[in-house]
Amino acid sequence: MHVSTNRSPDMDNIKRYHVAHQIPHPPITALPTFSPAFTVYLFPGASTAVRSPSAAGSSMIGGRGGVVGGWRWGLWAVDLVGLLVVAVMVEETVELKLSHHLHGVVERVNERNGPFVGLLMTYPTEEIALQVSGFFVPSSDFPLVQLAGRRFNIGKIKGVDVIYVMSGEQTLNAGITVQLLIDTFDVVGIVHYGIAGSTNDSLLIGDVSVPKYVAQTSSWKWKKFKSKKGELPELKFGDYNLPIKGENLLAEIEFTQVQLYSTGRPMQELFWLETDPKWFNLATQLQEVDLQQCLNETYCLPEKPKVAYGLRGSSADIFVDNAAYNEFLFKTLNISTVDEESAAVVMASMSNGVPSVVFRGISDTAGDGGTLSSSIFSLAATNAVRVAVEFIGLLGREGKVHDQ
Repeated sequence: MHVSTNRSPDMDNIKRYHVAHQIPHPPITALPTFSPAFTVYLFPGASTAVRSPSAAGSSMIGGRGGVVGGWRWGLWAVDLVGLLVVAVMVEETVELKLSHHLHGVVERVNERNGPFVGLLMTYPTEEIALQVSGFFVPSSDFPLVQLAGRRFNIGKIKGVDVIYVMSGEQTLNAGITVQLLIDTFDVVGIVHYGIAGSTNDSLLIGDVSVPKYVAQTSSWKWKKFKSKKGELPELKFGDYNLPIKGENLLAEIEFTQVQLYSTGRPMQELFWLETDPKWFNLATQLQEVDLQQCLNETYCLPEKPKVAYGLRGSSADIFVDNAAYNEFLFKTLNISTVDEESAAVVMASMSNGVPSVVFRGISDTAGDGGTLSSSIFSLAATNAVRVAVEFIGLLGREGKVHDQ
């Protein structure tokens, strides 16, 4: 929404009202409305007033306003020629509220740089992989902003303006961080990379999966013993009894859909969350990215790692190290990778109407009995970074950042 800064006599009247009543007087902005019959005056962080100049005997009527979830709202009631009109205006904002101590810093970051690609990883090994790669060049003006306990690092990758942030592990941290990125900075989309476990024998350690769909697989309905089969996939605990299958008092869990609220659409109930189709198709051009094969001079993986496209991933606040559950996810849901954040990243991006893409390096296979190695984790993160960086470069070459 364009904001007009034209002053009018009403603005002076409002200012005098504040002075007379000893009310702190913030800057007043005149906003255009959906009807030429109204002039709306916005008091940042305070109340809102409406004037209808065309109405006989019209008067200034107070209203209420505020910022909720990155949206500035105002609700006004205007008595117009005997008719009660209730109008709701919504203004999308990408900046912190005026009273926030970092508001001025963020405003300058958005003005001097960007638009940005948001780059999100979840824990230190993944961040270190980016730092040692040398691809990220910090901004000389504003190298970072600390917000909500997180460091939002500002700079460039392959000439593209980027803000990267480590969210912390698990779905809630990831979702919160995506929302912070989108609400605070001029972000055109989210690139998410990290490590994951493989449930698919064709995905080997060091490979990078680029899923087209991800699911939130820790949303369950835990059912009664001997209850009827539901519509969605179920995990029956009795099927895994030893030595033979049978009844189990834990019964079964039925996977449930998530509720997606998004801009301009009614609420949807979905099981599979789709990464952005255009960004996914663009990522398919990266099949020839050179991935790291060797941990050191003496040990290399048996096969050259590859980039795999179009497989399905899942996220849950569960570290999967169980071979039976691993097999269930692959055979029942056709899931090839497991992690704790990707679904939250994609869902938060979808909710805000911004594109997202996911790159997950394979660090282990669930329940294989092997010892988890920090060196393997580092290699998997390095390969995921390499694909993510090349994708960001491709966005820049294709002119996709400023097109969003």
